Amino acid sequence: MRFFRGKLLVGCAAFAAATPAYAQSEQPAGDGRAVNIQPYIEVSQILTAELSPGDEVLTFTQIAAGVDVNAQGRNSGASVSVRYERNIGYGDAVDTDTISGIARGYLSVIPRALTLEAGALASRTRVDTGGAVSPNPLVSDDATSQIYSLYAGPTIATRLGAVDVTGFARVGYNRFEANDAVIDQAGNPVDIFDDSVTYQGQVRAGTRVGDPLPIGLAVTAGGFQEDISNLDQRVRDTFVRGDVTIPVSPSLALVGGVGYEDVEVSSRDALRDAAGNPVIGSDGRVVTDRNSPRLVAFDVDGLLWDVGVLWRPSTRTSLEARVGERYDSTTYYGNFTYIPSRRSALSISVYDGISGFGGVLNNALSGLSSDFVANRNPVTGDFGGLVSGGETPGLVNSFGSVRSAAFRGRGVNATYQRQMGRLTAAFGAGYDRRTFIAAAGSALEAADGLRDESYYVTGALTRQLGRNANLQANAYVNWFEAGTPGNDLTAIGASAAYNRSISERLSARAALAVDYFDSEFTAEDFATATALLGLRYNF
Repeated sequence: MRFFRGKLLVGCAAFAAATPAYAQSEQPAGDGRAVNIQPYIEVSQILTAELSPGDEVLTFTQIAAGVDVNAQGRNSGASVSVRYERNIGYGDAVDTDTISGIARGYLSVIPRALTLEAGALASRTRVDTGGAVSPNPLVSDDATSQIYSLYAGPTIATRLGAVDVTGFARVGYNRFEANDAVIDQAGNPVDIFDDSVTYQGQVRAGTRVGDPLPIGLAVTAGGFQEDISNLDQRVRDTFVRGDVTIPVSPSLALVGGVGYEDVEVSSRDALRDAAGNPVIGSDGRVVTDRNSPRLVAFDVDGLLWDVGVLWRPSTRTSLEARVGERYDSTTYYGNFTYIPSRRSALSISVYDGISGFGGVLNNALSGLSSDFVANRNPVTGDFGGLVSGGETPGLVNSFGSVRSAAFRGRGVNATYQRQMGRLTAAFGAGYDRRTFIAAAGSALEAADGLRDESYYVTGALTRQLGRNANLQANAYVNWFEAGTPGNDLTAIGASAAYNRSISERLSARAALAVDYFDSEFTAEDFATATALLGLRYNF
């Protein structure tokens, strides 16, 4: 039995449908393993009909190019899905360009000792009142927002006598782009996240149970910092702790740890006009006064501790659950993984941490496997955040709130995938709560203590219909409860697609999607139906 800390995997739901199983080109990797590369181009005709509150009908010609890569070698591995599309509108429709995709990979510089890893995300969404983010069913430019995230860094793993030494260092960048300022129920602009840089590192030295002592001992030190451009916010968290693992049986152990932490959230104030009001930029975000002193919003240093259990009855099942004190309050975290066979996998994660919007994205990316299939919406082609394959499926996106203020995020998410003959299914569900932290006297003071909550359920199915066709279906539901009244949002949608091979490389697709949005910001609900007919050529 080996001790491990529970990962704080923070992810949120997205709507997606499984990518059709088209023919792939295979090339031998350097170590003799297969590399699957699938470049393609698509030409489609799209019709979008507004069902409520109006009846506008828009048509587009969509031209797209992309590549899906899955390369798994002995000392390296990567999965990449990237797509560029150009939507050419007719009549009142607006031309748009979009890049979407996800990538995650690693390279062992020194096998079983030093590894370089990296990940990236590009996702198209829409932002609603109160900063709520939801799936985007339209290709209209004025309804589009973009999320970008990437990170890279080394990891180490070695053994010095009886001591295992592991560690990692990561640098990340995150950005949220919205075309228009976001206005809340009161008519005031919402200061939504712009961009941030994250730094994270950790080193751990520990012994295994029974080698050389009957218990396991470990010492861990680490730190996290996120620099958020809005008001020059800074989240800084450093800690050092010692842990012990006490075996109770061959499959069960008691675990506990105690240490010291120093957490601080600070910012600068906004540039103010002659009346003392914060200056708002054209993008709806407050303008930072670079000469203002740094204002502390949260400052905690002192004891941290937690206790829990570690249960590993087999190589297929693992549970770690802990409760303790962190951030000067009670904390809970842990994870559960059950992989009964290669055709089925379940993963549940409970998390608790302080960061900004970008830190959530980077943590979710780093928690993904490097062996996955990206699931895309069959109508829009967007990657919404759900991946399947590998050991367990994953959710990597930050549906919920995109307020610029730092926050304490708590929640739980669960993913499940199953292959039953010709049917492949992937599901995700969860709850996320963000309690925002802002300095008194700053332009974000009104956000301090606000609590945004989101619930989400998503699923994707693919059914092979013989050798040359398949059927896809997906559905999603997102509920967002804003910390400010009148800004709640419910988003519901479903889509289906039929894909059929015409020749070895050419295939045709027909798809239909329906999406519904109920926002408290307006008395009228918003609903659309979208249809697509297209051709795809695989090189």
